Amino acid sequence: MISFVRGRSQGSLWLALLPAAALLLLLIAPLARLAVTGFTGEASWPGATSSNWSVWAPWQDDYLRWRVLWSLAQAGITCVLAFGLGLPLAWVLARFEFAGRTLVLRLLMLPFVVPTLVAALGVLALWGPRGLLSGWLGVNLQDTPWLLLYGNLFFNLCLVVRAGVDALGQVNARQVAAARSLGATPWRAFWRIEWPAIAPWLMSSLCLVFLYCFAGFGLALVLGGQRFATVEVEIYTLVAHELQLGQASVLALWMLVLTGGVALLYALLEKRLAAPSRVQPLARRRPQGVAQWLALTAALAMLFVICALPILAIVWRALEAGWVIWATLLDAEVAAALWNTLRFSSIALLLATLLGVLHALAAQRSVAWRAAAFLPFVVSPVTVAFGLLLLYPGWTASLPLLLAAYAVLAYPFVAKSMAAGLDSLPPHVLQASRTLGASPLRTFWRVTLPLLRPALRRGMAFAAATALGEFAVTLFLSRPEWATLTTLIYRRLGHPGASSLDQAFVLASVLMGLALLVFLLIEWPVRDGHERRRPPVGALPVGTLRHA
Repeated sequence: MISFVRGRSQGSLWLALLPAAALLLLLIAPLARLAVTGFTGEASWPGATSSNWSVWAPWQDDYLRWRVLWSLAQAGITCVLAFGLGLPLAWVLARFEFAGRTLVLRLLMLPFVVPTLVAALGVLALWGPRGLLSGWLGVNLQDTPWLLLYGNLFFNLCLVVRAGVDALGQVNARQVAAARSLGATPWRAFWRIEWPAIAPWLMSSLCLVFLYCFAGFGLALVLGGQRFATVEVEIYTLVAHELQLGQASVLALWMLVLTGGVALLYALLEKRLAAPSRVQPLARRRPQGVAQWLALTAALAMLFVICALPILAIVWRALEAGWVIWATLLDAEVAAALWNTLRFSSIALLLATLLGVLHALAAQRSVAWRAAAFLPFVVSPVTVAFGLLLLYPGWTASLPLLLAAYAVLAYPFVAKSMAAGLDSLPPHVLQASRTLGASPLRTFWRVTLPLLRPALRRGMAFAAATALGEFAVTLFLSRPEWATLTTLIYRRLGHPGASSLDQAFVLASVLMGLALLVFLLIEWPVRDGHERRRPPVGALPVGTLRHA
């Protein structure tokens, strides 16, 4: 028995070797190099400017202090808006039964797989200079903070709603009935019984919302403009346009400190979301009376305006562009970008799947190693790309480095999904396989992997969505001939003229079509003999979960 346990431990070490090397070489070491640059101001590029910026410079300089404070403010405002809108929306979806409810819950996953540039163009299609709603209402939100806040809500409102629906499903109907029988009003029963049960779920999801908004890059780059750009955009500007590596490193260090603090708070909250005990959930009922039907209609309308209308606006603008613009899809530049997107994403997905599966298998007996899968979530893609540039200046335009960065940012989705699936496996099945003489490898291929196929597919779908929409790493590490659809869309946005903007909308519709294919892979019904489970809050992409 001792030798068996020892063999399992040694096997876990070998399984963890490749993911550990990836995290060390592509995440930890670049962050350490970034820290050295931030403290010393050393420039490691030809032509880069050295500086003696102190660690406290972002708080002493008025311009940088505004960038940091605005980054914190827009993330905090988004959290307040997402909570204020998400809680009543979640309550309506959790308590009312209506036709199409299952479809609505599935569509809540759609914003998680839409690339950031696609979402940004959807917001511009609604509220930009030639926007659908701005033209109808006679307003233009260009160069205002509302464009960025609306884009943040598009990505993150569904996260809070999904967390609220799942949390409300854990409320014990017996406790609510007892409170009502003792004379409690519906509001008092909610405040004393339901709110304590769902508060940890909502606070956990709001921590993720804050992280996504604070460390977001694509939305802030396109929608923030010059005045309302965030720290991530400022870091990119300092590196790509001004070669101020020391100043950019100091900002990146502060981003690490602030995001690390929020991530720690999220981890503490998530500990309270242990597997819930068996409860008798409240039965859903059909709306009764005018007030309840109005509440349901208002909830669905709110979800449509915030989460669906930007996507439909892109389709509308793309169709409005005309066949001349659509014919540009046959250009060699667009074909090359589409090919690069598909091959980069496919290779990154294979690497991410390998890393994720190995990480999940090695983490079965190690809580610390399981927590290590969260590291790529805590660090923003801009910081990762900047650190890689500092540590490997000779590999700046290296395709292996670019693909490895893609894979490291995407593989935590596979690792988390597989780890959750391994936790739910019945142990007697694996023990029976080993008892019948199957080797560990044969047991994995013949027993474990077939049982975990739905979990693996979900993790791979989120990883594929992350690779398809990756933008920040591509801007930092790519060559011009390696342009993807995301970088090509960004180039079109930088060109003057209505035709360039129309081309950007057409390209965005193509990229969105690829994202929808990923969405179908995620939400296509699976019949595996077990009741289908929704992913916990922590398993949701909190960006896209890596929406850069």
